[in-house]
Amino acid sequence: MTLPEEKGNYVYILLCNDGTFYTGWTNDLIRREKTHNAGKGGKYTRVRTPVSVVYYESFPTPTEARSREWHVKRLSRKEKENLIYQKLQ
Repeated sequence: MTLPEEKGNYVYILLCNDGTFYTGWTNDLIRREKTHNAGKGGKYTRVRTPVSVVYYESFPTPTEARSREWHVKRLSRKEKENLIYQKLQ
């Protein structure tokens, strides 16, 4: 997936090495993916590298991104898979 180079407010889903998903938010998507892969990201991803961004959404403000992150984290795996699939269409 091609990631946006510009800074913004993003909610993202990572696909971890063990097949699980991790959801977070950032204002620099490329840097955040690199941080996760360096083992310095979220505690969950440290032992599940390499990871890759498989989904993201952009928002005008950090508050909106954090709110969306909260909602995405509560989705089932199937619902997250549907989000990812729809983005690929």
